[in-house]
Amino acid sequence: MSNNSNIPNTPDRVPGNSPWTPDSWKSAPFTSPYTYEDPAALTAATKSLAQLPPLFTSWEIEKLKEQISEAQSGQRFILQGGDCAETLDECRPEYIANKLKILLQMSLVLIHGLRTPVTRIGRFAGQYAKPRSSPTETADCNGATCELPSYFGDLVNRAPFDPESRAPDPNLMVEGYKHASMTLNFIRSLLDGGFADLHHPEYWDLSFFENADLDTNRKNQYQRMSQTLADGLSFMENLGEQRVHESTRVDFYTSHEGLNLYYEQAQTRTVPRRTGHFDLTTHLPWIGERNRNLDGPHIEFFKGINNPVGVKVGPTMQPDELVTLINTLNPTNEPGKLVLIVRMGVDKVADHLPPLLERIKAEQLNVLWMTDPMHANGTKTAAGIKTRNFDDILSELEQTIAAHKAAETILGGVHFELTGEDVTECIGGASGITEDDLTKNYASLCDPRLNYQQSLELAFLLATAMNPSK
Repeated sequence: MSNNSNIPNTPDRVPGNSPWTPDSWKSAPFTSPYTYEDPAALTAATKSLAQLPPLFTSWEIEKLKEQISEAQSGQRFILQGGDCAETLDECRPEYIANKLKILLQMSLVLIHGLRTPVTRIGRFAGQYAKPRSSPTETADCNGATCELPSYFGDLVNRAPFDPESRAPDPNLMVEGYKHASMTLNFIRSLLDGGFADLHHPEYWDLSFFENADLDTNRKNQYQRMSQTLADGLSFMENLGEQRVHESTRVDFYTSHEGLNLYYEQAQTRTVPRRTGHFDLTTHLPWIGERNRNLDGPHIEFFKGINNPVGVKVGPTMQPDELVTLINTLNPTNEPGKLVLIVRMGVDKVADHLPPLLERIKAEQLNVLWMTDPMHANGTKTAAGIKTRNFDDILSELEQTIAAHKAAETILGGVHFELTGEDVTECIGGASGITEDDLTKNYASLCDPRLNYQQSLELAFLLATAMNPSK
């Protein structure tokens, strides 16, 4: 996104004081962390995107909104997960299939444990942009120390530390669109064909059950759940006819952080026989902590689209501020419209979440409460490697569940950064990854992710925590 100094602030486009348009965000006060240096190339790229077919349809988006509304009332649960930042180079069948497989397997564990339908939302086919804590970084460049733009994801620039790679390139938005389209085509083909082993837990990688350090009670719990899942007749009888349909016919939705508003705007349009605008780059765009300023461009843009919208909520959020934010993004209090993705941190969630729950409950505002127990629990090892501790993630999950029970509110979803690969990026879990293991297969260019075994284990633990009778 270009620095706002390059965009005229005209009197007839003042956010909040004039009718919303897909480009009214350009008048909002904002200093972008990166700049497109060639305005003509930016115009050409966005024009090309605007002329390409949409990646999604309005009726898919409206269907997801209905399912989010069901989750708000406890009739459904939302599982959202995927990469911290997709890369164009990883648009390969094995990467896509493995991420899809772990999400579907986790959803089956949750369907079984929660006795409720589960909607799967993947951070796929568009999670190519990434916010960074600093706009620049300093490192060695061709034998000399130099300062270059940070890596903001493949939708903006490239990861190699050299001037050409780190220069923001608007043509990458078109490449991102193309790779998102290919990813979606493969996912839809997989779902139409069916993953034959997904309903057979005996084929899943459950080797972490056998870890010698795993608590005996927890090991027995995992094994009991696995055996029950493998018992197809019992599983189907417990779910009932409608829920059998939910577990065997897979709907799948996508999400990404709507960081680059040029990309989002280019694919935002009206559609026949429906009112309003739809952002057709994804089903569920979300706004990160850094970009949820009430007078900023991201709030201005996303308040005007018909998609459901997510927004990250951290420990600095105050009840009055949250009420204003909700009313700005969802002024008609429409069910299914707004997802609050809460990321407090293991040491802060018990103090900071309950006042928000109580206030939103008292105001009778329609929101889906979703927990993201990963983003506020990042740490660095003594060697400077970014990681997350499985026990911290689990503890924030458990404290969040307890807070909702105490407030008599509904936790309707979870948000994880994960991969289907056998990476070693987060420590802990039954698979026993330690700090010494992190260098074995640390593949993330941004944030550490749960690997296959850690993700599946967390699904078992979440199902048990939310339904202790299991």
